[in-house]
Amino acid sequence: MRVQRNPAPLIARGAAALAGVVVLAGCSAAGSTSATPGSTPDATSAVATTTPGTAGDGGTTADRGDSAAEARDADVIATLFATAFPDPGSAEAQAAARAAVSPDAVAHGAGAEAGPDGLLAEFAAAHQRVPGAQAVVKRTAADGDLVAVHWQVASDPADERTGEAAIDLFRLADGKVVERWSFDQAIPQGTPASGNVNTMFSDLYAGAPDAPRPTEEQEEAHRLLAVGAYDALFRDRDVSVLARSFDPAYLQHNPVAPNGTAALEQLFSGGVQFPAQQSVISLADGDLVWTFSQAVGAQAGDPFPAADVFRVDDGLIREHWDVVPAS
Repeated sequence: MRVQRNPAPLIARGAAALAGVVVLAGCSAAGSTSATPGSTPDATSAVATTTPGTAGDGGTTADRGDSAAEARDADVIATLFATAFPDPGSAEAQAAARAAVSPDAVAHGAGAEAGPDGLLAEFAAAHQRVPGAQAVVKRTAADGDLVAVHWQVASDPADERTGEAAIDLFRLADGKVVERWSFDQAIPQGTPASGNVNTMFSDLYAGAPDAPRPTEEQEEAHRLLAVGAYDALFRDRDVSVLARSFDPAYLQHNPVAPNGTAALEQLFSGGVQFPAQQSVISLADGDLVWTFSQAVGAQAGDPFPAADVFRVDDGLIREHWDVVPAS
């Protein structure tokens, strides 16, 4: 499995707060700060066309231990972003998209188009929403036949507080994208009621210095831990998982959510009601676990409300990022 941790941002040249209490994994905030006028993306939550997977398979039966294949797939996606995003209407972008995306690649999301033209249309729409947009890749992961990208759509790559946050998930076969999901949201502006001033992208957790890279077995253990914790909390309403699987001071990158587990414990202990959700697709790479959730009992065509990224270290969830599209 292949990961970029704390990468130098790859800039394409030329990854529920209730009354502002907390947001984690697709629960939306009431009274949260508003996005920059005119920059809010269309509501295009990803949609599944296949039966949701289980926590065990994480939405894929591909070999999660084939690091060479994963590296090749990650390179395909990196090249696609770097070549196709800067000018989606150019001949170079069209050639890159045709080389990387199958003609009949399934695109999930309301109004999303299949194939390479659909991806180019989404890139072009991002340029319309964010003038002068660049694709600033913050972190990537490859696991089995899945590649995920957490990135910022921004005119100023040095400013993490403007533009949009996005996570894209790709499934590849024989070196080409055959299925993809897209999530994006405008980055909230102003001072959040939560007091959390972390950006939606920064790396803040500092683990043990010179810690070895996780083994394949450890990465899979990370995935099962994070998926199990997510499902225990958001499907089963088991608040005790916060003490078992989360660092009490875990770092939160959703701007309407404070750091730490206290707000989550307060939220769930207070009897908050919202539809039960569970992880459907998941991948692990290095110390990061990516989860894509749906409502329990979801059918083909039902939306994915959010994409989440968790940092796992020494048996605990230490840090969290998410992208929650407008619905």
